Amino acid sequence: MSEQRYFLDVNIPMYAAGQDHPHKAASVWILSEIAEGRLNVVIDAEIIQEILYRFGAIGIPQVGTVMATNLLELVPDVLPITVSDVRFAVTLFAQYAARGVKARDVLHAAVMQNHQLTHIISTDKHYDLMEGLQRVDPGDLYNNR
Repeated sequence: MSEQRYFLDVNIPMYAAGQDHPHKAASVWILSEIAEGRLNVVIDAEIIQEILYRFGAIGIPQVGTVMATNLLELVPDVLPITVSDVRFAVTLFAQYAARGVKARDVLHAAVMQNHQLTHIISTDKHYDLMEGLQRVDPGDLYNNR
């Protein structure tokens, strides 16, 4: 297994499960690398909430339930959201919201930084704006396999 521990952003399982898209092949490959034990990843509780929210909002909650359950089986290391994380997220939001970083993403960043995680596998380029984080593009991982 890779010694590097990555935070897995929600867009990876979403693209993997979704319609044909330029990020789909890389996302499917990343999930298979996790399943084979070649990528060491964690998620936080907000990742599961994002999946449930999305599929509930579009009227197919059963798909969200299956996807969330499958992700929890694939990535059993789920970091909690603590008061410290929430307070830090507020600070990060004040710093980065004007540059387009979303509230849920500063929450992920806060959890990461409070757990000494520096790398996030994500297609979201706004993570590139955040000090102390290094976004790893799934396409780059896939193309360099």
